[in-house]
Amino acid sequence: MSGGQASTTDRLPEIAGALRAAARRAGTPCFVMDVAALDLAAARLAAAFPDPWLRAFSLKANDCPAVVARLAARGLGANVVSRGEWALAARAGVPNAAITLEGIGKGAAELRAAARAAAQGQPLRWVAVESAEEAAALARAVGRVRASERARVEVLVRVNPAVEPETHAGLTTGAGASKFGLAPDEVAGVIAAGGGPDGPLRWRGLHLHVGSQLGAVDAWRDAVRRALALFGLLRGGLPDLDTLDLGGGFPVGPHGIAVPGPERFAAELPALLATIPADRRPGRLAVEPGRFLVARAGWLVARVLHVRQRVGPAPERPPSEGAGALGLAVVPPGARAADRSTRIVIIDAGMTELIRPALYGAEHAVVALTSLGRPVVLPAPAADARLSASYRAAWAVRLEEEALRGRTGAAAASPGTIGPGSRIARVDGPVCEATDTLGEHPLPPLRRGDLVAIRDAGAYAASMSSRYNGRPRPAELLLEPDGTLVLARRRGSLASLA
Repeated sequence: MSGGQASTTDRLPEIAGALRAAARRAGTPCFVMDVAALDLAAARLAAAFPDPWLRAFSLKANDCPAVVARLAARGLGANVVSRGEWALAARAGVPNAAITLEGIGKGAAELRAAARAAAQGQPLRWVAVESAEEAAALARAVGRVRASERARVEVLVRVNPAVEPETHAGLTTGAGASKFGLAPDEVAGVIAAGGGPDGPLRWRGLHLHVGSQLGAVDAWRDAVRRALALFGLLRGGLPDLDTLDLGGGFPVGPHGIAVPGPERFAAELPALLATIPADRRPGRLAVEPGRFLVARAGWLVARVLHVRQRVGPAPERPPSEGAGALGLAVVPPGARAADRSTRIVIIDAGMTELIRPALYGAEHAVVALTSLGRPVVLPAPAADARLSASYRAAWAVRLEEEALRGRTGAAAASPGTIGPGSRIARVDGPVCEATDTLGEHPLPPLRRGDLVAIRDAGAYAASMSSRYNGRPRPAELLLEPDGTLVLARRRGSLASLA
């Protein structure tokens, strides 16, 4: 496993007041995008992959046009997987020449739209095809355009590198059994199905995506090596082949946790390219991250609905010491309780606004913005090379609770401290599903009306939101570097549910 840099400085102390102001202005739940954090992520990506690298933002992570526009102003194109995302990118002012259409589920409407755009002299930067059937369908769509308007469509072929990415199984796209991409021995058949080198599709290169939240560069490096080898073999028979898109997957870890940043991935490229003869190397390289650019910048602000106590069995001891760097439900050494009292905090945001915890166990720290009606910001514990701030705080508070019950013996093992009055609480959402929970977090005393903020909610939150339980879409706001709040998307109306 490869190391990396720890997460960026916690901006909560600087923006807590703005998050409370967002709740007053737009109601709760609401999303707030910290533009200063967005700028930092975009600058870091550009430093790792500078021009002439092509950098695009993957709209699946966050499809708010105002966010897309801010990133476009910082030199990023748009990567879309549907006509809907294409329309949102266009609304944000991104021209077709900076938009790439990818995704495994492109239907006839998407392919026809790509063919028409090329015929009208406004072609997409490229379309990435996933199968021989899709290549043939795109070629037919081009053929149906009037002969006087017909134009070739720029195409990449998505390949499956058959590696084992260091990430959650639900975030893996480059494994051999994955539904995404083509095996190398299928590529020739795809090109033939699309009309061959001189047909209606102009074959420009290969597309690759290994997975999301990559915990190391090893699998990514192997995937790029295999893609470059395939590129070199194809280059001789396809004179227009010049592009290799390496996708994204750069991770965003909890505060205090070291994860490999984009510069760590970029450092692998020179040696990999050097293995390919100069005349067989791609002349155009691209990356298309989503999460890395927006996750840390996003906050989901929610209001407490009620707090209750429940008595239940203590959690089982993890098979190894602690629960891992991202674990929050920790049983400290020495705990022997047969049961425990659990404080449950019900908030007005849940799986309809942030489905990742229920979908595949993703963890998002929850912090208090007010306690018993008063503004509060709890300082994060000092960063630790092994443990996130939320984990350290959770462990410390759990140990304190055990000590209050007369069970001691593990105080020296405490990896951190937390402010007075805080106790572990399970935070649950308002949706009528038992899995609608955000896990356990150290929180101060709370009552109805208090505000909390959910960290790292800029990616795969608003864009994956649903109307389940008849819940309209939350408002989305931008927090400008000067502290101004700008409404980016209005709250959905009841009429929008129909």
